[in-house]
Amino acid sequence: MDENVVEEVVENTEKKENIKEDTTKKKSNKSIILYLIFTVILCGVCSFASVKIALNSDEKKVVVYQGVNNETVVNSNSNDLTEVVSHISKTVVEVYTESVSYNSFYGEYVTEGAGSGVIITSDGYIITNNHVIEGASSIKVTLSTGETYEAELIGTDSVSDIAVIKIAVDNLPSAVFGDSDKLQVAQNCIAIGNPLGTLGGTVTTGIISALSRDITIDGQKMTLLQTDTSINPGNSGGGLFNYSGELIGIVNAKSSGNNIEGIGFAIPINYVKEIAKQLIENGYVLGRGQLGIVAVNIDSIQMAWNYGVNNYGIYVKEVTGENAKKAGLVEGDLIVAVNGTETLSLEQLRAQINQHSAGDEVKLTIIRNKEKIAINITLEQKK
Repeated sequence: MDENVVEEVVENTEKKENIKEDTTKKKSNKSIILYLIFTVILCGVCSFASVKIALNSDEKKVVVYQGVNNETVVNSNSNDLTEVVSHISKTVVEVYTESVSYNSFYGEYVTEGAGSGVIITSDGYIITNNHVIEGASSIKVTLSTGETYEAELIGTDSVSDIAVIKIAVDNLPSAVFGDSDKLQVAQNCIAIGNPLGTLGGTVTTGIISALSRDITIDGQKMTLLQTDTSINPGNSGGGLFNYSGELIGIVNAKSSGNNIEGIGFAIPINYVKEIAKQLIENGYVLGRGQLGIVAVNIDSIQMAWNYGVNNYGIYVKEVTGENAKKAGLVEGDLIVAVNGTETLSLEQLRAQINQHSAGDEVKLTIIRNKEKIAINITLEQKK
């Protein structure tokens, strides 16, 4: 074969092989590109599906209880409250008190009381009602576990009916505060407390019946949540929770009387928070005024005879405030009016004093040696 022909055949063969190799490379590169595109699309679809699932999941679930390094999630659309209650019930305690009283017939004797409380910090601070622990010589707290501890009184406020006590225990489950300003009428709620002082941990459910009821309790006007949740003596100081397990109020009263049922009241938690904060920081609420006296009601002929007076009113047993002493108030005085308004009971006196702040001046009308005297007293900071 001609040498030139052989070279041409070889050259053509090499070209074909080069073309085939280029074609193979192009096909390979094209496959890689298609694979990458497919992978990107697949990842995008998976990510979208994951996000959608997460969003749908978040719509159905809410955080119920959150302590230190602890979070529990439940289905908020479920009517089964067992999981919610299993957490929040651990934050509600039973409160038991003893008080020393005196009676002219029986002499000195001890009375017992019972109520409820809610743990608000993991190191043992507990919110309850002032009227639950008022005048108590000793306070004991029983946890949901059945353990009982001596409690220290941190601070109390009769105006808000809130008190804070503390037990020396760490790592306690504590309530999660809700927002009482966002509550709506007919919203579901749960009450947990110690009704009758013997049924600790009792759970009842109902709705918010009204948001801002102006109620007068023991002469003190308060703005409270109304609920039809079953409330009984001993529930005072216990928790009112929403269905997400957030604390929305502190139970403090039940409207009672013939044929009256389904009317209970709770102090809104947003108000409670501010009071509790001051009680923990100061032991009292700044601006609250007081006369600085120890007194008793003279509301019967027997009481008047016991204290040697001829009128009903408020008998001053002891003057403790410096301003009251400077103003000339003395033991044995009988207070019958404040700023010209007749005042014949301690409840009325508290209500009138609570309308003023520390530093305000009030005029007392008193009876001393059968004569009426007017005394002006500057209110002191109540501690």
